[in-house]
Amino acid sequence: MRVLVAPDKFKGSLTAAQVAEHLSAGLAAAGLDSRRLPLADGGDGSVDAAVAVGFTPHPITVAGATGTPQRGRIAVAGTTAVVEVANTCGLATLPGGRRVPLDSASLGMGQAIGHALRHHPTRLVLALGGSASTDGGMGMLASLGFIFYDAHGRQLRACGRTLPDVHSVDASRAVNLSGVEIVVAGDVTNPLTGPTGAAAVYGPQKGATESDVQFLDTGLNTLIDALTRSGYPEARRVANSPGAGSAGGIGFAAMLLGARMVSGADYFLDLLDFDGYLAGMDLVVTGEGSIDDQTEHGKLLTILARRAHPVPVVAVAGRNTLPRTHWAAAGFDFIYALGDYTDRDTAADPDLTAELLARIGHDIGDNVAAPAIAR
Repeated sequence: MRVLVAPDKFKGSLTAAQVAEHLSAGLAAAGLDSRRLPLADGGDGSVDAAVAVGFTPHPITVAGATGTPQRGRIAVAGTTAVVEVANTCGLATLPGGRRVPLDSASLGMGQAIGHALRHHPTRLVLALGGSASTDGGMGMLASLGFIFYDAHGRQLRACGRTLPDVHSVDASRAVNLSGVEIVVAGDVTNPLTGPTGAAAVYGPQKGATESDVQFLDTGLNTLIDALTRSGYPEARRVANSPGAGSAGGIGFAAMLLGARMVSGADYFLDLLDFDGYLAGMDLVVTGEGSIDDQTEHGKLLTILARRAHPVPVVAVAGRNTLPRTHWAAAGFDFIYALGDYTDRDTAADPDLTAELLARIGHDIGDNVAAPAIAR
């Protein structure tokens, strides 16, 4: 029996590599060897997943969400570089975890891109999950040489708070990205502004009040107008494109630079060579922190299950609310949940999560020959 262990992270608890390690330990205790492939879908953990399959990690120091120095890393393999928001200027970089939606910025993402460009990539993969800001990518662009001015010609600090003051943009000294394919890997389809835009939908998750949301949405429209006046006549069209609202508008800024949007799950399965790892396997064990009705709608685990077919797929989750009648349609032969093994909250308890994953791995090994992988 050849088993591929290919999970995503258990957010807030264990990385994808750690999840794979503990599931594999349980399988080994039951007498089964396995091969590990930690996964990501373009969100936080994407750099870690790339490193796990052989990309070289490069430590960097950039501005965190509020400007304080933040240690992060990028991943490089050949002519491809992976850069993510989460480990540069994402929610995890907020001092004390305090959310400041108007003063957070994406400066660190632009600085990380600058570090990546030193390796002369021809493909730049941007993973945008876990952002803390709603600045329309203004901070990222500022790090890449764009200068933002108010109506009086004064240079502006790049953050959500200054969005309504932007009147003109000077890109004459911007970094030259010609010859670099920019890929935004993610599954957010929101436009930049409006009732389904970055501020309205994701702003509250970043600490924005109702008045903050209105302020930011107005500011994002002001930014679009300023860019339109400053040599980017396509700015409004780009802002209305699916995905422009990802990461508080970093998606919009990236598309202005020529980026193309792709499905994060499919793209990372290709980037991490899932099909190559799958060859010759008899079973795939995958997992993530939560499996629910959203999992069925184009999320990583169901896309993986579709690509793995006809190899059976067992899923493991911290929490599972997907009805058993939906398991087969989602592509899962069985779903194990940590919540079925304990009454304690595992979400912020890495030790307990690790222990239970090993137990579940052992149970999968014990029951793998049973019909439908059932206990």
